[in-house]
Amino acid sequence: MSEAPAFSAEAPVRVFLLDDHEVVRRGLRDLLDAEPDIEVVGEAGTAQQALARGPAVRPRVAVLDVRLPDGDGVTVCRELRSCMPELACLMLTSFDDEDALLDAIMAGAAGYVLKQIKGSDLVSAVRTVATGQSMLDPATTARLMHSLRSPEEAPASEDERLAVLSPRERAVLELIGRGMTNREIGKELYLSEKTVKNHISRLLSKLGVERRVQAAVIAAQHEHQQ
Repeated sequence: MSEAPAFSAEAPVRVFLLDDHEVVRRGLRDLLDAEPDIEVVGEAGTAQQALARGPAVRPRVAVLDVRLPDGDGVTVCRELRSCMPELACLMLTSFDDEDALLDAIMAGAAGYVLKQIKGSDLVSAVRTVATGQSMLDPATTARLMHSLRSPEEAPASEDERLAVLSPRERAVLELIGRGMTNREIGKELYLSEKTVKNHISRLLSKLGVERRVQAAVIAAQHEHQQ
């Protein structure tokens, strides 16, 4: 296993910021740039700007606001990580939103913090995710995933629902459960992204769910039962 990278003034953590409020971005930039081992290399106020600017500056960490005027930080996280798999995304929000947390987990986010966090704690969070560690508490993640299940749903029903899937759809579902993007699933199974999307649409319909994250929960629960 490779050692965690060491950061210094000569080789700082490269950070990209995404928040639609200029005052918040300026505060984050001042806070992080004040640290000798952290450098803010770019920023954006919209999802579109982030997707255009982010890859160009090759950040190690992206601090992403969850709620944006033209989209959401979770989608930005998923898209940026599809072209920069080593990128650590730290989701930033002003409220505790369980749905957003679940979506962030499935998009591969490394951490999730509220904007009420102390400045020193945010700096620590950036350093933590930069070294490849996760700031997502496994117990919280498990509790949230369990909460997506219907109260009346019997455990055996998972096997019954999975039985209607084709072998290819089950393979796609398993990779969704691992948090892979459509592009990553396509590479793994040698399929085009369009074909992957078609498989996902069909398996969501067969499973009786509307959201990708709900399918991921079913996949994770099935794996745990085996």
